[in-house]
Order: sequence, then C-alpha cells, then structure tokens
Amino acid sequence: MAKTEPKMSRADAGRLGGEKTSKLRGKEFYQQIGKKGGTSTSKKHSTTFFQEIGRKGGSSTSSTHNKTFYQEIGKKGGTATSQNQDKSFYQKIGSKGGSAERNKLN
Repeated sequence: MAKTEPKMSRADAGRLGGEKTSKLRGKEFYQQIGKKGGTSTSKKHSTTFFQEIGRKGGSSTSSTHNKTFYQEIGKKGGTATSQNQDKSFYQKIGSKGGSAERNKLN
C-alpha cells in the first residue's frame, strides 16, 4: 500500500504560489499592479475615505508601538528626505510653518 502525503493547507498553497509568482515576475510586476490598484482606488473614493483609513491605520499603529518606534521612523524619513531635497525645499516648508504659526497667534 502506497503512502499518501497529507493535503496541503490553503494557506501553504497560497504562500507557495505567491513565492513562485514573486520569483517569476519580480519587483517591477508588483510595482505596476500596485500603481494600477492605487489609481483605480483613487478614482472610486473621495479624500474623506483616505483620511478615514489613514486615521484607522494610525490609531492601530499607535496602540501597538511606542515612542521609540516613532523616533526611529522619523529619523529614517528625515534622512531619506535630506538625501532627495535641497536647501530650497527646507526654506519653503519652513516658511509655510512660520506662516501657520503667525496665523494661529493673530
């Protein structure tokens, strides 16, 4: 009598399929389908929708992460921004921030 192998779970089959697709298609494939999905979603939903899901995601993240997490991602973002922006970018955002503060005081 031949041994039969146990059936693969749906989760395992999905994982294996995803890994195979990733190897065959590469990063660019996922970037393209992600861009298509984002464009389609932005046409179907309003700004309010994106604000709401952003709030939900931020709330969920804040309940599972501490101050150190936010310091680390802030530092990473600052480093990336400084590598991609020049002095005029910082002058522009500094001016906007200053104007906003003056408007609050008046």
